[in-house]
Amino acid sequence: QVQLVESGGGLVQAGGSLRLSCAASGRTVSNYAMGWFRQAPGKEREFVAAISWSGGHTYYADSVKGRFTISKDNAKNTVYLQMNSLKPEDTAVYYCAKARGQIARMINYEYDYWGQGTQVTVSS
Repeated sequence: QVQLVESGGGLVQAGGSLRLSCAASGRTVSNYAMGWFRQAPGKEREFVAAISWSGGHTYYADSVKGRFTISKDNAKNTVYLQMNSLKPEDTAVYYCAKARGQIARMINYEYDYWGQGTQVTVSS
């Protein structure tokens, strides 16, 4: 079993920054890819970013490319999402997830453990 706990969400003005953290416990995630997804009210959960097990490969949704950065600290069993130049359309609950394998994926069903989510609200 893996427990994932996100933190770092909050209310920020447009143009601001936030850094989300996802701490894993119960089992090391160093050998697995990790991802961030988000879900806005009335919308389906969507892919945001993913990182390979080693951190050597990263992937981003087009909507966040150039503004968000995913990183992974295997020693701390933690994944981060640095979000810069935030826009009101980034408002959502952000979820951290552990992939089933080592390769970063962009599809929900490629992930087997999910955190409870952290709210990010960007005001205009």
